[in-house]
Amino acid sequence: MTKQRAIVICPGRGTYNKEELGYLKRHHSDKIDFIAMVDEYRRSHNQTPVSELDGSETFRTATMTNSENASPLIYSCALADFQAIDRDKYDIVAVTGNSMGWYLALACAGAVSLEGGIEIVNTMGTLMQKEGVGGQVIYPLVDENWHYSQDLQDKLDATLVAADKEPGVEVYDSIYLGGMRVLAANKPGIKFLLENLPPVQERYPMQLYNHSAFHSPLLAQVPAMAHGVLSRSLFSAPTIPMVDGRGHIWQPWATGLDALYDYTFGHQVAETYDFSTAIEVAIKEFAPDKLIVLGPGTTLGAPVAQQMIRQNWRGTESKKTFVDQQKADPLVLALGIESQRELAVKK
Repeated sequence: MTKQRAIVICPGRGTYNKEELGYLKRHHSDKIDFIAMVDEYRRSHNQTPVSELDGSETFRTATMTNSENASPLIYSCALADFQAIDRDKYDIVAVTGNSMGWYLALACAGAVSLEGGIEIVNTMGTLMQKEGVGGQVIYPLVDENWHYSQDLQDKLDATLVAADKEPGVEVYDSIYLGGMRVLAANKPGIKFLLENLPPVQERYPMQLYNHSAFHSPLLAQVPAMAHGVLSRSLFSAPTIPMVDGRGHIWQPWATGLDALYDYTFGHQVAETYDFSTAIEVAIKEFAPDKLIVLGPGTTLGAPVAQQMIRQNWRGTESKKTFVDQQKADPLVLALGIESQRELAVKK
């Protein structure tokens, strides 16, 4: 059987929610050694094991969405999903991720070990919980058909110009997320955005719960802290190409480990993360047959599809085109959706 070329996309924060409670137990009861390793790391740092969090009877929002707990939960689910992909069916030609998903991509690609991956994710999650300031607000730049809207762009631009003139208000581009723009801001900035961005589509502007001002100068103090506690020795050359949050490709035979370390705990933390460009570069440079989005959750599906539409990739012209394609022969396999999961994982 001829293998299909697949790009793996790793999720970031905000993907383990009430609906995902029990994800590890449901899908990965066979990953005993991996989950035990993560649990033991957590215990050694006097933190609740991920299996205990995942096995909770109820979803405790404040506890399970804070960075210290959400980050290792998402790491465990996503890396277990990665291990479950059917390698007889799919040749993984590249990996990428959104925001925290970059740390997961490092582990998927072999640039850090599974043990190194949880050390990075847990350390950065704890740092963000302690040092994080401000928050994030998300706003669309596409209409309900997922076509780029100049009107929405103009509304956002006008609000950002006004914000720049307000004393004490700090607002920055945080993530280019397909057809969405994620903005990072301090507390006055969050208030200004929520009060001044014109309401659209009955849900935006939306503040992301329990998120700090990721990927912005408001976290400029975190890179030095990360350098102080995470060693360069965690890194090695990847075995699979990686596309980072600038669209830069890290090839197995051409990756400088110092540069990779510095990007991961420098630019990636305090500068804008361009997930849109990462997807554009990945589909153009690696010509995949499928895009496999690791769980937990399904929130990355729409941004990926919106970027596919922007590039008119494989004839994807609109939301309707994408939905029809997904029903007939899906290009995107989101492992958080059972019907798509069945097409990607080894039985």
